[in-house]
Amino acid sequence: MSDAPEARQYEARIEGESEVAGIAQYIRTPELIAFVHTEVSPQHEGKGIGAALARTALDEARAAKLLVLPTCPFFAGWIARHPEYQDLVYQSRSRVSD
Repeated sequence: MSDAPEARQYEARIEGESEVAGIAQYIRTPELIAFVHTEVSPQHEGKGIGAALARTALDEARAAKLLVLPTCPFFAGWIARHPEYQDLVYQSRSRVSD
């Protein structure tokens, strides 16, 4: 797994293969990273590629002290099943007054 910042995505490659097996696209600001789309190629589905992408991306977000906005359903579901990452999730602090 590696970050490809020029493409704004994390990429998973299978050792010995040149093509990308999966991607996690993001939008990043200095304080926040929003994961917007995750895709694993059909021939690599069910092999843990998506989970590895999520874990790598979230571990790097934690190391960079970024909050995470999981707009991608895959990332949102993965974080919901892994409570050790829920502290990274951005919570809106704005309130509407009457």
